[in-house]
Amino acid sequence: QVQLVESGGGLVQAGGSLRLSCAASGRTFSSYAMGWFRQAPGKEREFVAAISWSGSSTDYADSVKGRFTISRDNAKNTVYLQMNSLKPEDTAVYYCAAGPVGSYYPGEYDYWGQGTQVTVSS
Repeated sequence: QVQLVESGGGLVQAGGSLRLSCAASGRTFSSYAMGWFRQAPGKEREFVAAISWSGSSTDYADSVKGRFTISRDNAKNTVYLQMNSLKPEDTAVYYCAAGPVGSYYPGEYDYWGQGTQVTVSS
């Protein structure tokens, strides 16, 4: 069992930055790939970024490539999402998830956090 808790969301102006954190419980964190997803009101949950269990492989949605960076610290059981050059369209609830592979598909993740709100004002 893995429990995930996101933090770091908030209100920021367009062009600003935020860093989201996702703290995991359990000693098996380092065996899971991790993903970040987001969901805006009235829209489906969408893939943002993923990272392999070792951190050696990452993947990003085209909409965030070059602006967001996913990383992890297995010693701290934490995965991060550094978000720069934020846009109003990045406004959403952001979720972290743990699964066997870093997939684009939410259904392939086993564990989810409760989400953290990110609001970008124009």
